[in-house]
Amino acid sequence: MVATSELATFGAGCFWCTEALFKQLRGVERVTSGYSGGRMPNPTYEQVCSHATGHAEAVQIRFNPAVITYQQLVEVFFLTHDPTQMNRQGNDIGEQYRSVIFYHDEHQRRIAEAVRQRIERKQIFDEPVVTAIVPLKNFYPAENEHQDFFAKNPEQPYCQAVIGPKLAKFRKKFARLLR
Repeated sequence: MVATSELATFGAGCFWCTEALFKQLRGVERVTSGYSGGRMPNPTYEQVCSHATGHAEAVQIRFNPAVITYQQLVEVFFLTHDPTQMNRQGNDIGEQYRSVIFYHDEHQRRIAEAVRQRIERKQIFDEPVVTAIVPLKNFYPAENEHQDFFAKNPEQPYCQAVIGPKLAKFRKKFARLLR
């Protein structure tokens, strides 16, 4: 039997922003905010923010590859955050905000590497891309209050100042892929 959905896991800074963007895409069935790439099992948000866990804020995306491909998801990932900043996205600073693709299998690794190479070759960014491409070892869902954060808290100042404008720009750039 052929699987009807697959998983992708990305760290692109604040998971509230990343989740809000990927939930807009056709073929995305579910987006879960969480933590990945660190040493501590089942960390809390406070532990991750303390820089003691090694985890990145990440999203795990369940998607239908017949509707949206892994390559398209990787392209959206690279073009919706700054993959040239090490351990930082805007004012969010720390290793938990690093740019990272956690691949689930060799096929995903090859696609992620090819997209990164194409972006570097086209010189889309003024600085070198620092995104890590590493195997997924763990993913721990974040606490409930971090799931669907933007949808539940659109009036929150961070949502209005950062996520809202980012979503508007995203909708223009990726209109062909939206629900």
